[in-house]
Amino acid sequence: MMESNPTPKPSDSTQASKPDDLHHSADYAPYPTIDLKDVNPPPPATGSDPHRASSPPTPPSAPTSSEIPAAPISGSPATSMPAESNPYVSPAPARGPGSSVKNTMDTVKDALGKWGKKAAEATKKGQDLAGNMWQHLKTGPSLADAAVGRIAQGTKAFAEGGYEKVFRQSFETSPEEKLLKYYACYLSTSAGPVMGVLYLSSLKLAFCSDNPLSYKVGEETQWSYYKVVLPLQQLKAVNPSVSKVNAAEKFIQIISVDNHEFWFMGFVYYDSAVKNLKGILEGRH
Repeated sequence: MMESNPTPKPSDSTQASKPDDLHHSADYAPYPTIDLKDVNPPPPATGSDPHRASSPPTPPSAPTSSEIPAAPISGSPATSMPAESNPYVSPAPARGPGSSVKNTMDTVKDALGKWGKKAAEATKKGQDLAGNMWQHLKTGPSLADAAVGRIAQGTKAFAEGGYEKVFRQSFETSPEEKLLKYYACYLSTSAGPVMGVLYLSSLKLAFCSDNPLSYKVGEETQWSYYKVVLPLQQLKAVNPSVSKVNAAEKFIQIISVDNHEFWFMGFVYYDSAVKNLKGILEGRH
């Protein structure tokens, strides 16, 4: 869950300090990728979506196969802090994980079973939504854990007065800044996918993990929320893609003007996210 940062937050344009004692294996790569032949541009969006902007611009044509970037490897979900060298990553200190909510698992599993039945009976739009939700939950450590995480995150947002307040508590914002959209998704990192929320505001793109990740400082284990803050003037490209191996795996690559890459996946409202991200990019040109 997202909590307000008790310590001063780094500005959007300043590289955040990161723990010095993070270690990587010999095969560490900051941006894990697969072969270009394994991804396709996404199919055209169909139907309406509740997260769609009121007047979204028409997105440009999908990139050709020669322009499609490599997609991230969907490995095991991250539980420890990745250490990519990146000026847009800004970890925020946090307390350790809260108490377990395993007593809710049976109820969640029953709900997941109903999702499968509804997907078989729904219209194409409903099938896409159910499929996206199913893929979102499958990206987590387990279906039940991911579902509980989504429920807990939504409950916290409701308790704190909505996502607008959560956004302002989680990031440094200006009074005139407005939250436009928010999307539950995962961010691909060298440590594995990180579940959280991607926020689109009038000034920046921002991601915050739902739960804190651990890292070592000497022998001590500490915890930090994983955050990414990309000012809109630093946004260079938005590239959607779909896995050739599994069409349910859909990605959005975000590239900054200084060529840092961020791979997001597991969107519940993928088509809406693509259209609004591209709309923000087009609005700057």
